[in-house]
Amino acid sequence: MQDADMVTLFHSPQSRSSGTLVLLEELGAPYRLHVLNMKAGEQRHQEFLAVNPLGKVPAILHRGALVTEQVAIFIYLADQFSKAGLAPGIGDIRRGPYLRWLVYYAACYEPALVDKAMKREPAAHATSPYGVFDTMLDNIVGQIRDKPYLLGEDISAADILWGNALHWGMLFKLLPEDKAITDYVGRITQRPAAAKVSVMDDELAAEHQKALG
Repeated sequence: MQDADMVTLFHSPQSRSSGTLVLLEELGAPYRLHVLNMKAGEQRHQEFLAVNPLGKVPAILHRGALVTEQVAIFIYLADQFSKAGLAPGIGDIRRGPYLRWLVYYAACYEPALVDKAMKREPAAHATSPYGVFDTMLDNIVGQIRDKPYLLGEDISAADILWGNALHWGMLFKLLPEDKAITDYVGRITQRPAAAKVSVMDDELAAEHQKALG
């Protein structure tokens, strides 16, 4: 690939940007890391706030284009590096379900999980973005209970996103012990790309903790 294909990922270890790093590895995309020590508050420095005023990772720069928001990044990267086969193309009947599950993560799962983690009561059903937590979760679990991946036999970028998300939900004891979730997470996190990023993140996290003194 040409240098013009180089992706700059604004990354902090063991954060949402870790999933994007796994995706870059899965895609075989050339990338460089701009690492932020969030323990030291670097995400709130003016340099990064000029990239993302919300002070959140991930964010990427590619061919002069800035992309923020995790799901937008996943859609963008999987389409840009389409030779990896992780995104059904436009015209593929699977494209709709693929986009559905990507957006479901941001629109329903994340708000529901944050409410649960913060022990907040959800909004009234008519105004809640996800309705009821258990119903929201049953919807995604039902999709993976009898098949290896969200779209069936073939893995997609949506699985990289969800595998990472459900993994963290289990670690923080916010999800029930369900064999369908455990098996699905295992299929994603045991892949070479995820294993490589886990080691990288452990090393970066240790460096960041050490830098705090």
